[in-house]
Amino acid sequence: MADVVLKNVRKSFGVVDVIKGVDLEAKHGEFVVFVGPSGCGKSTLLRMICGLEKITSGQLLIGDEDMSDVEASDRGTAMVFQSYALYPHMTVAENMSFALRMAKTARDEIDRRVKRAAEILQITHLLDRKPRDMSGGQRQRVAIGRAIVREPKVFLFDEPLSNLDAELRVQMRVELSKLHLEIGATMIYVTHDQVEAMTMADKIVVLRDGLIEQIGSPLALYTAPVNRFVAGFIGSPRMNFLKAQIVGSAEGEAHVTVFDAPDHTLRIPLREAASVTPGQDVTIGIRPEHFLGTPEGPGLEVRIDVVENLGGIAFAYGKTNAGQDVIIKAESETPPQSGMTVTASIKDAYCHLFDGNGIALSAAGGVVRMQDAAA
Repeated sequence: MADVVLKNVRKSFGVVDVIKGVDLEAKHGEFVVFVGPSGCGKSTLLRMICGLEKITSGQLLIGDEDMSDVEASDRGTAMVFQSYALYPHMTVAENMSFALRMAKTARDEIDRRVKRAAEILQITHLLDRKPRDMSGGQRQRVAIGRAIVREPKVFLFDEPLSNLDAELRVQMRVELSKLHLEIGATMIYVTHDQVEAMTMADKIVVLRDGLIEQIGSPLALYTAPVNRFVAGFIGSPRMNFLKAQIVGSAEGEAHVTVFDAPDHTLRIPLREAASVTPGQDVTIGIRPEHFLGTPEGPGLEVRIDVVENLGGIAFAYGKTNAGQDVIIKAESETPPQSGMTVTASIKDAYCHLFDGNGIALSAAGGVVRMQDAAA
């Protein structure tokens, strides 16, 4: 079993703390994605697992073995980098078999592994080519094949798709997901692109400033973010945030007035441990798709600035009367026009509530039960 367990792992470069105490478990066969803004420490954490960066303190276990001080070559991991890092003078077969030849693996075994990896990645017809004769997507497949032939316990990917164009990125996301299902190995994947995280992961780890903000399934993070940072980072387009105030409360729910809709009161379910007080300033979060197209409740007057029509869906970007930015999902066949003013109705059950420190106060309303969101 190739579980990966990190226990209070820290990394410092001199006096600068980059990883500030991370506890994490990636179970055997899981596809775990590290996501977060640039500089949050996700690539450093991946390199620590691989052995390319030394752990300052803490413990790393791979398959119940302490790998904290083990050399990278002996950890049973294989890494795929953002740059393909292929030897330009070698053929595809030679690039894929290089590590095995250096380890003096038997020729028959090398041929077997290279053939199997090429079949999985559908690059058998490229084995005699050199990198200069291939496209970016084909080179990325070769880099992945070089990892597969090593038959590692854990695959590590450091933003492997960032050099590809948009169409190839979508295609390779599908290919990597298929690869994971076929091989069944533990995979840890780093990206700054939350769309990749949402579409590929069994488990997402959201990082910020060297700390873990939240761990959970893509659905859990989308429907029940623990704070405003996670709520704003997960989802495309991002969640809308509106200034609001507590006007009262009852058992298990808060009565909230949005500054831009003062004549209406929202009733938002609270988390079990959450409490609110009248007059408290809060923030309401609502995703673009959860605004209603026709007024059926509390509404915002929104002046539309720009409309992005993506074919199947459209997104309207505008401002409320108080100048707050709002994104609304609209019908692509009859989207609003720039300069129009529309009413965006708010449905209580889909609202998220955050306190002044950005901590979530609300239960996951209308979309998923809290016990599901905690998975």
